[in-house]
Amino acid sequence: MQSHNVDPVEVGKFEKLASTWWDPEGHSKPLHQLNPLRCSYIERHSDGLFGKPVLDVGCGGGLLTEAMARCGAKARGLDMGEEPVEVARLHALESQLDIDYQLCTAEAHASNHQNHYDVVTCMEMLEHVPDPQSVINACAQMVKPGGQLFLSTINKTPLAYLTTIVGAEQIVKVLPKGTHDYDKFLRPSQLIRWCEQAGLRVQHADGVLYNPLTETFRLSKRMDINYMIHAVKPND
Repeated sequence: MQSHNVDPVEVGKFEKLASTWWDPEGHSKPLHQLNPLRCSYIERHSDGLFGKPVLDVGCGGGLLTEAMARCGAKARGLDMGEEPVEVARLHALESQLDIDYQLCTAEAHASNHQNHYDVVTCMEMLEHVPDPQSVINACAQMVKPGGQLFLSTINKTPLAYLTTIVGAEQIVKVLPKGTHDYDKFLRPSQLIRWCEQAGLRVQHADGVLYNPLTETFRLSKRMDINYMIHAVKPND
Protein backbone atom coordinates (compact mmCIF):
# COMPACT_ATOMS: atom_id res chain seq x y z
CA MET A 1 0.00 0.00 0.00
CA GLN A 2 1.38 3.38 -0.98
CA SER A 3 1.61 5.55 2.12
CA HIS A 4 4.30 8.15 1.44
CA ASN A 5 1.76 10.97 1.63
CA VAL A 6 0.58 10.19 5.15
CA ASP A 7 1.45 12.01 8.37
CA PRO A 8 1.10 9.53 11.27
CA VAL A 9 0.65 12.42 13.73
CA GLU A 10 -2.29 13.75 11.73
CA VAL A 11 -3.82 10.28 11.40
CA GLY A 12 -3.43 9.83 15.15
CA LYS A 13 -5.44 12.98 15.85
CA PHE A 14 -8.48 11.53 14.13
CA GLU A 15 -7.96 8.04 15.52
CA LYS A 16 -8.57 9.58 18.95
CA LEU A 17 -11.84 11.15 17.75
CA ALA A 18 -13.20 7.99 16.13
CA SER A 19 -15.38 6.85 19.03
CA THR A 20 -17.35 10.13 19.05
CA TRP A 21 -17.45 10.68 15.27
CA TRP A 22 -21.21 10.21 15.01
CA ASP A 23 -22.05 12.17 18.18
CA PRO A 24 -23.63 15.43 16.92
CA GLU A 25 -22.65 17.13 20.18
CA GLY A 26 -19.11 15.70 20.34
CA HIS A 27 -15.83 16.90 18.84
CA SER A 28 -17.19 16.28 15.35
CA LYS A 29 -20.08 18.68 15.93
CA PRO A 30 -18.73 21.23 13.38
CA LEU A 31 -18.70 18.51 10.71
CA HIS A 32 -22.28 17.50 11.55
CA GLN A 33 -23.30 21.15 11.21
CA LEU A 34 -21.39 21.57 7.94
CA ASN A 35 -22.52 18.31 6.34
CA PRO A 36 -25.92 19.43 4.95
CA LEU A 37 -24.32 22.43 3.20
CA ARG A 38 -21.48 20.52 1.62
CA CYS A 39 -23.71 17.62 0.51
CA SER A 40 -26.22 19.98 -1.11
CA TYR A 41 -23.34 21.88 -2.77
CA ILE A 42 -21.99 18.65 -4.26
CA GLU A 43 -25.39 17.39 -5.37
CA ARG A 44 -26.35 20.69 -6.97
CA HIS A 45 -23.13 21.18 -8.94
CA SER A 46 -22.95 17.54 -10.05
CA ASP A 47 -26.58 17.59 -11.31
CA GLY A 48 -27.59 14.94 -8.80
CA LEU A 49 -25.81 11.95 -7.30
CA PHE A 50 -28.35 9.17 -7.85
CA GLY A 51 -26.77 6.10 -9.42
CA LYS A 52 -23.35 7.70 -9.81
CA PRO A 53 -20.08 6.14 -8.62
CA VAL A 54 -18.71 8.55 -6.02
CA LEU A 55 -15.44 8.51 -4.08
CA ASP A 56 -14.92 10.35 -0.78
CA VAL A 57 -11.18 10.80 -0.12
CA GLY A 58 -10.31 11.29 3.54
CA CYS A 59 -13.76 10.08 4.57
CA GLY A 60 -13.03 9.76 8.30
CA GLY A 61 -16.03 8.25 10.05
CA GLY A 62 -18.17 8.59 6.93
CA LEU A 63 -20.41 11.62 7.56
CA LEU A 64 -20.26 12.92 3.99
CA THR A 65 -19.97 9.46 2.44
CA GLU A 66 -23.22 8.38 4.07
CA ALA A 67 -24.97 11.59 3.11
CA MET A 68 -24.06 11.03 -0.54
CA ALA A 69 -25.14 7.38 -0.32
CA ARG A 70 -28.51 8.54 1.00
CA CYS A 71 -28.78 10.69 -2.13
CA GLY A 72 -28.50 7.49 -4.17
CA ALA A 73 -24.79 7.55 -4.95
CA LYS A 74 -22.76 4.35 -5.28
CA ALA A 75 -20.43 5.55 -2.56
CA ARG A 76 -16.91 4.52 -1.62
CA GLY A 77 -14.75 6.10 1.10
CA LEU A 78 -10.97 6.13 1.57
CA ASP A 79 -9.06 6.96 4.74
CA MET A 80 -5.78 6.05 6.42
CA GLY A 81 -7.17 5.97 9.94
CA GLU A 82 -8.04 2.42 10.97
CA GLU A 83 -10.38 3.43 13.80
CA PRO A 84 -12.39 5.98 11.75
CA VAL A 85 -12.78 3.47 8.91
CA GLU A 86 -14.06 0.82 11.31
CA VAL A 87 -16.50 3.34 12.79
CA ALA A 88 -17.65 4.24 9.28
CA ARG A 89 -18.19 0.59 8.35
CA LEU A 90 -20.13 -0.13 11.52
CA HIS A 91 -22.36 2.93 11.14
CA ALA A 92 -23.11 2.09 7.50
CA LEU A 93 -24.06 -1.43 8.57
CA GLU A 94 -26.35 -0.09 11.29
CA SER A 95 -27.86 2.34 8.76
CA GLN A 96 -28.35 -0.44 6.20
CA LEU A 97 -26.29 1.41 3.61
CA ASP A 98 -24.08 -0.35 1.06
CA ILE A 99 -20.84 1.66 1.23
CA ASP A 100 -17.36 0.39 0.42
CA TYR A 101 -14.82 1.79 2.91
CA GLN A 102 -11.14 1.15 2.29
CA LEU A 103 -7.97 1.82 4.28
CA CYS A 104 -6.05 3.37 1.42
CA THR A 105 -4.44 6.56 0.13
CA ALA A 106 -5.78 8.46 -2.86
CA GLU A 107 -2.52 7.85 -4.72
CA ALA A 108 -2.67 4.08 -4.24
CA HIS A 109 -6.33 3.90 -5.21
CA ALA A 110 -5.71 6.00 -8.32
CA SER A 111 -3.22 3.45 -9.62
CA ASN A 112 -6.06 1.12 -10.70
CA HIS A 113 -9.06 3.48 -10.81
CA GLN A 114 -8.20 5.87 -13.64
CA ASN A 115 -11.23 7.74 -15.06
CA HIS A 116 -13.49 5.71 -12.78
CA TYR A 117 -15.73 8.08 -10.77
CA ASP A 118 -18.39 10.59 -11.76
CA VAL A 119 -17.73 12.51 -8.55
CA VAL A 120 -14.68 12.65 -6.27
CA THR A 121 -14.73 14.62 -3.02
CA CYS A 122 -11.88 15.57 -0.71
CA MET A 123 -13.27 17.69 2.10
CA GLU A 124 -11.47 19.00 5.20
CA MET A 125 -8.54 16.69 4.49
CA LEU A 126 -5.95 18.51 2.38
CA GLU A 127 -4.66 20.52 5.35
CA HIS A 128 -3.73 17.26 7.08
CA VAL A 129 -1.39 15.65 4.51
CA PRO A 130 2.29 16.37 3.72
CA ASP A 131 1.68 16.85 -0.03
CA PRO A 132 -1.84 18.12 -0.86
CA GLN A 133 -0.95 18.60 -4.52
CA SER A 134 -0.28 14.87 -4.80
CA VAL A 135 -3.80 14.17 -3.49
CA ILE A 136 -5.34 16.57 -6.00
CA ASN A 137 -3.40 14.93 -8.83
CA ALA A 138 -4.65 11.51 -7.74
CA CYS A 139 -8.23 12.75 -7.49
CA ALA A 140 -7.98 14.26 -10.98
CA GLN A 141 -6.80 10.92 -12.37
CA MET A 142 -9.77 9.11 -10.84
CA VAL A 143 -12.46 11.47 -12.15
CA LYS A 144 -14.07 10.47 -15.44
CA PRO A 145 -13.94 12.93 -18.34
CA GLY A 146 -16.91 15.21 -17.70
CA GLY A 147 -16.85 14.30 -14.01
CA GLN A 148 -16.60 16.54 -10.97
CA LEU A 149 -14.07 17.11 -8.19
CA PHE A 150 -15.03 18.89 -4.97
CA LEU A 151 -12.46 20.19 -2.49
CA SER A 152 -12.73 22.08 0.77
CA THR A 153 -10.15 23.33 3.24
CA ILE A 154 -9.11 26.35 5.34
CA ASN A 155 -7.60 29.53 3.92
CA LYS A 156 -4.19 30.68 5.16
CA THR A 157 -5.24 34.02 6.65
CA PRO A 158 -4.98 35.66 10.09
CA LEU A 159 -8.78 35.47 10.41
CA ALA A 160 -8.73 31.72 9.74
CA TYR A 161 -6.08 31.31 12.42
CA LEU A 162 -8.12 33.29 14.94
CA THR A 163 -11.32 31.42 14.10
CA THR A 164 -10.17 27.82 13.83
CA ILE A 165 -7.20 27.64 16.19
CA VAL A 166 -7.65 30.40 18.77
CA GLY A 167 -11.46 30.35 18.77
CA ALA A 168 -12.51 26.76 18.07
CA GLU A 169 -9.58 24.99 19.74
CA GLN A 170 -8.40 27.27 22.56
CA ILE A 171 -11.42 29.34 23.64
CA VAL A 172 -14.66 27.53 22.76
CA LYS A 173 -12.83 24.15 22.72
CA VAL A 174 -15.27 22.62 20.26
CA LEU A 175 -12.20 21.00 18.68
CA PRO A 176 -9.28 19.35 20.49
CA LYS A 177 -6.22 21.55 20.83
CA GLY A 178 -3.75 20.83 18.04
CA THR A 179 -6.35 19.69 15.49
CA HIS A 180 -5.09 22.24 12.99
CA ASP A 181 -1.66 23.57 12.00
CA TYR A 182 -1.68 27.07 10.50
CA ASP A 183 1.39 26.28 8.39
CA LYS A 184 -0.66 23.64 6.55
CA PHE A 185 -3.57 25.94 5.68
CA LEU A 186 -3.97 26.50 1.93
CA ARG A 187 -4.88 29.56 -0.10
CA PRO A 188 -7.56 29.21 -2.79
CA SER A 189 -5.05 30.33 -5.42
CA GLN A 190 -2.90 27.30 -4.57
CA LEU A 191 -5.75 24.82 -4.96
CA ILE A 192 -6.97 26.44 -8.17
CA ARG A 193 -3.45 26.34 -9.65
CA TRP A 194 -3.00 22.69 -8.69
CA CYS A 195 -6.37 21.78 -10.19
CA GLU A 196 -5.47 23.48 -13.44
CA GLN A 197 -2.06 21.81 -13.53
CA ALA A 198 -3.86 18.47 -13.09
CA GLY A 199 -5.96 19.18 -16.18
CA LEU A 200 -9.13 20.31 -14.41
CA ARG A 201 -11.23 23.41 -14.98
CA VAL A 202 -12.39 25.21 -11.85
CA GLN A 203 -16.07 26.12 -12.08
CA HIS A 204 -16.86 27.51 -8.64
CA ALA A 205 -14.97 28.79 -5.60
CA ASP A 206 -17.16 29.66 -2.62
CA GLY A 207 -16.51 30.73 0.93
CA VAL A 208 -18.19 29.04 3.89
CA LEU A 209 -19.23 31.09 6.92
CA TYR A 210 -20.48 29.91 10.31
CA ASN A 211 -23.27 31.59 12.27
CA PRO A 212 -22.73 30.80 15.98
CA LEU A 213 -26.24 31.99 16.89
CA THR A 214 -28.02 29.52 14.61
CA GLU A 215 -25.12 27.01 14.59
CA THR A 216 -25.35 26.71 10.83
CA PHE A 217 -23.02 27.19 7.87
CA ARG A 218 -23.81 29.10 4.68
CA LEU A 219 -22.11 29.92 1.40
CA SER A 220 -20.49 33.33 1.04
CA LYS A 221 -18.36 35.35 -1.36
CA ARG A 222 -15.87 35.69 1.51
CA MET A 223 -13.24 32.97 1.32
CA ASP A 224 -10.95 34.13 4.13
CA ILE A 225 -11.79 31.23 6.49
CA ASN A 226 -13.30 28.03 5.04
CA TYR A 227 -13.97 27.54 1.33
CA MET A 228 -15.02 24.96 -1.25
CA ILE A 229 -13.88 24.49 -4.83
CA HIS A 230 -15.70 22.69 -7.65
CA ALA A 231 -13.71 21.58 -10.70
CA VAL A 232 -14.60 19.60 -13.83
CA LYS A 233 -12.51 17.23 -15.91
CA PRO A 234 -12.92 18.22 -19.57
CA ASN A 235 -14.23 15.70 -22.07
CA ASP A 236 -11.61 16.65 -24.64
